[in-house]
Amino acid sequence: MNNILQSTSTQDFAFAQNRVLRNTYALLALSMVPTILGALLGIQMQFSFMADSPFIAFLLFIGIAIGFMWGIERTKNSSMGVVLLLGFTFFMGLMLSRILQVALGFSNGGSLIAMAAGGTGAIFFTLAGVASTTKRDFSNLGKFLFAGMILLLVAMVANIFFQIPALALTISAIAVVLFSAYILYDINRIMQGGETNYVSATLAVYLDIYNVFVSLLHLLMAFSGEKD
Repeated sequence: MNNILQSTSTQDFAFAQNRVLRNTYALLALSMVPTILGALLGIQMQFSFMADSPFIAFLLFIGIAIGFMWGIERTKNSSMGVVLLLGFTFFMGLMLSRILQVALGFSNGGSLIAMAAGGTGAIFFTLAGVASTTKRDFSNLGKFLFAGMILLLVAMVANIFFQIPALALTISAIAVVLFSAYILYDINRIMQGGETNYVSATLAVYLDIYNVFVSLLHLLMAFSGEKD
């Protein structure tokens, strides 16, 4: 009898986590629509977020992003959480338009963007596949990844003042590795039962993908960009 109950409980748990994962992937796909719309609008408007004051722009961006994330977490169990998430992804699309404008300034800019998108997709599908099929628990990575993210933010702030090209490239390379690891971690958390809300899960995975894409594009522009 105990074995039957345990088997039923295990099946219910697996079903619940697979449902969270499916809903996360569906909302993640939907979130790409406002991101693309925001990016296209930003390119059309030649949007530049306080380009003359990069440090103030960085602080303002962080403040707005934290505000959105706070609101999403507060309303994650209602439809408003989805609305705020899609609003946030539109905002992130606007912010993305700046680096896309720079990329499109290269003669091979379209190819660079496509390569960054393809590389991001390959990283995501590979690591998400591993995270969702392995029985290993990667929750022990959380503290190391968080510490790495704090150090990365400190380095980014420092480079706003120092403007060292080599440091910028190092930051981008580390960001690709760090947020790729976060994809593995965040998807695995869903499968291990550490995340049961698909809105929160989508927010985490979206930010992972976004940062991998931006960092890959920066590296590709630096090493493969061709000026007219």
